[in-house]
Amino acid sequence: MPGYRRGETTALVLVDLQHWIVDMPWAPIPGTQVVDACVRLRDGLADAKATTVIVRYLRADGRDGGPQAAPNQLVAALAPRPGDLVVTKDGLDAFTGTGLAGLLREQGRTRLVIAGLSTAHGVSATAGTAVASGFDVAVVSDATASVTVAEHTGALDQLARAGAAICSMADILAP
Repeated sequence: MPGYRRGETTALVLVDLQHWIVDMPWAPIPGTQVVDACVRLRDGLADAKATTVIVRYLRADGRDGGPQAAPNQLVAALAPRPGDLVVTKDGLDAFTGTGLAGLLREQGRTRLVIAGLSTAHGVSATAGTAVASGFDVAVVSDATASVTVAEHTGALDQLARAGAAICSMADILAP
């Protein structure tokens, strides 16, 4: 799968890397390792001119304290950089109600590399919609996690059946 990082048609989509989510117990790797993997992906893909999309979840009713509440803030290592797209969603899917598909298409982004938390929820919903919307999707298996290993592998299997490529970080970052 090396090739996902090449060219200017790639976007890295990082899902739900906020403090309250990262700090939950995850498997097969902890949230802090998912963050570390996502930082390496962002740094590696930046050289290939990939756009980074930072996706965060906030409740529509504001009962979570909104974007300024400490638990809702993105982890510092993945704070948006100039040129990054930031998308706020109020459900599982980063495409529903956010205009993300249009933003990506306007930039000529047709290949999506998706990572973050959790494999079976935000990552799966986002990747599934991306595939159904005609994007070429790779989910990075070692830059995602779920509540259990079985849930993680089950979500990856389901995404593969739906048409997403399941890749390792080494595959994505290979020269």
